[in-house]
Amino acid sequence: MPKIAVVTDSAANLPNELTERHRIFVVPVLLYIKEREYRDGIDLSPSDVYRYLLQSKDGDLPKTSTPSVGEFLRVYTMAAQEADEIVSIHLSSKLSAIYQAACTAREMVPAKIHVLDSRTAAMGCGFAVLEAARLAETGADAEAVIQRAQQISAKVRVLATLERLDYLHRGGHVPAVAAVAGSALKICPIITVEDGEARLIELPRTRRRAVRRMVELLAQDVGSRPVHIAVMHAAALSEAEQLHSELLAKFHCVESYITEFTPVMGTHTGPGLLGLSYYAEEEQTNL
Repeated sequence: MPKIAVVTDSAANLPNELTERHRIFVVPVLLYIKEREYRDGIDLSPSDVYRYLLQSKDGDLPKTSTPSVGEFLRVYTMAAQEADEIVSIHLSSKLSAIYQAACTAREMVPAKIHVLDSRTAAMGCGFAVLEAARLAETGADAEAVIQRAQQISAKVRVLATLERLDYLHRGGHVPAVAAVAGSALKICPIITVEDGEARLIELPRTRRRAVRRMVELLAQDVGSRPVHIAVMHAAALSEAEQLHSELLAKFHCVESYITEFTPVMGTHTGPGLLGLSYYAEEEQTNL
């Protein structure tokens, strides 16, 4: 039996093949569409959510909800049957109450559970979870697994550009963007996650410039070092594929993925989002 089981939530954006390959337990975030409850990634996929947003005529946006403590208890109980300890890594506590729900559930399970606030989002959190699971597979103890997850969380970067501003304008989740969303400006803002919060960093005037600027920021951050990259999208697969191909040609990609952006945040940013999550190796790796 492995020493450590790794748990996360569906907002981590990890592709199913990775969670299955590395035996990562995933707690689904809840979504409500017209008062009906759905479990993210189980009852509906991110593409289902974005399809609904694109087709919705009445402005009725899906609502997201933290997984119940009971759902955490269910997953923790399963994980505890397979390992000595659990490391549970989640979306920034400044963006969601998922971390708090995990902490509450931890006190109700007769197992040793370590709950981490990743202080990042989407595949930023996903990469921390993935590295933690890989290290756990080697037989590492909880302290080493936690340290590795924290190292990745601290250096991973998340960037995204939006195609539409009306969703943020209605929700006001990134105030600096919401403030200009009602203006006549044609902008494609770039947002990031810093210190656990979503923040506006630049205001390119076109989609093309925004994407080019994200690639420039990636290049500035990683230089010639090997890099781990995920291209995230919300109903923008063709653009994601094109960007992914460009990145493979320009950078030394140790691993790279295309994944759908978490509906937990995507319901507030809307369809058309295109983003990057990445971190660089300090030295060459054979992973």
